[in-house]
Amino acid sequence: MAEIQESSKGGSKQKKFTVRVDFTPMVDMNMLLITFFMLCTSLSKPQTMEISMPTNDKVSEEEQTKVQESRAITILLGGDDKVYYYFGTPNYEDYTSLKETTYQADGLRAVLLDRNKDVVAKINDLKKQMLDEKITEDQFKAEAAEIKKDKAAPVVMIKGTDESSYKNLIDALDEMQICNISKYAIVDITEGDEFLLENLAKAGELTKNIDR
Repeated sequence: MAEIQESSKGGSKQKKFTVRVDFTPMVDMNMLLITFFMLCTSLSKPQTMEISMPTNDKVSEEEQTKVQESRAITILLGGDDKVYYYFGTPNYEDYTSLKETTYQADGLRAVLLDRNKDVVAKINDLKKQMLDEKITEDQFKAEAAEIKKDKAAPVVMIKGTDESSYKNLIDALDEMQICNISKYAIVDITEGDEFLLENLAKAGELTKNIDR
């Protein structure tokens, strides 16, 4: 509260006012507001991501590519923010089988969405039902998990080169979530993959030298 003290000297008509403002009630109000927001604001839930990491056991390239060719997608993370991919078993004789793309929406994401379009369409339909309040969030999560088990859904292997950055790996993992890819793993790059990258950079010169 504000207090005004009036003082005068002798018969003088001049008055001197001393104003003191008490901020104690403001402290109480701030504490009430903090308590209110703490009780009414929902805490953000931590989001986790399942990642299959490579084991210490040596896995041959043949074992890595046992996945059905129609489902397998291998992503190679190169230097200078470059990213490459190929479908199924690598074709070492045709250097154009390794495709270069980008981390943009019309690049890697477009490739993954096209290969996973059936699952994405079903997930989007579920999201619409949830927004229309036809199903609950728990029902959405349960049904989405079942949809992602589709046997025709792609299986993605992510392989980083020594020149790739941690940011490249995070960008690739983000695309897995955006494109509803349920089966993916971070795998060590093989000599065959390094050959594909070098052969593409040299426009097939390595293959020509082998044929000779």
